[in-house]
Amino acid sequence: MNHPPAHPLLHADGVGVRFGGVHALRDVTVSVRPGEICGLIGPNGAGKTTLFDVLSGMRRPDAGTVAYDGTDITRRSPVWRARHGIRRTFQRQQLFGQLTVADNLVVARDWRGGVRPTARHRARAAAVLHDCGLDGLADSYAGGLPVGQARMVELARALADPPRVLLLDEPASGTTAEERHRLADVIRHAAEEENCAVLLVEHNVAFVMELCSRVVVLDLGRVLAEGTPDEVHADPAVREAYLGTGSEGTE
Repeated sequence: MNHPPAHPLLHADGVGVRFGGVHALRDVTVSVRPGEICGLIGPNGAGKTTLFDVLSGMRRPDAGTVAYDGTDITRRSPVWRARHGIRRTFQRQQLFGQLTVADNLVVARDWRGGVRPTARHRARAAAVLHDCGLDGLADSYAGGLPVGQARMVELARALADPPRVLLLDEPASGTTAEERHRLADVIRHAAEEENCAVLLVEHNVAFVMELCSRVVVLDLGRVLAEGTPDEVHADPAVREAYLGTGSEGTE
């Protein structure tokens, strides 16, 4: 894979969020570049999901800014961000349970208009389903899927309309080893072949260390460390705050 360019595609600068007197985030600066897979880890309550809410537009920060391709989007809505290529999955699955797997992907492109899905939309959906190993589930209703398959459908839906940024919130949660292997392959393909910037929150540290080229560690709402997987894994402060708590497994 080519080295990602120096210019970040999505950049949060000095972000702060308060819930009453509690600082969920303090002066957090995080960026992700095209073609890069960056992991975001930390203990429960570190502020990871709050940061995703800020990046995806679901929460406006009390301090700091968010820039997308060099333009300030701090006040832009989640819908604007999604339509301009910033896609997010959620810790709790958000599928359209009464639609088939294939239709979950097709509706992801419906905002582009038209009375009914075009052949191009369905072709893209079919290609993404194939890449995600979901061909045999295309006509199954999404609401009846087990957790691992539902996670993959969520990722497939995020990819159905080609994204520029993927924000993945615990994509490996509840998956088997085989499903995690497929998940990693799909994420790598999005980054390498489609030049997508990927930022993922994940408690499975082994998954993060194997998949990501850069890792950011949050603790108590602050950036505790940032670097390559090896650098972060060897950082004494990180080991004390997080890696030493038993989180290195597959939780």
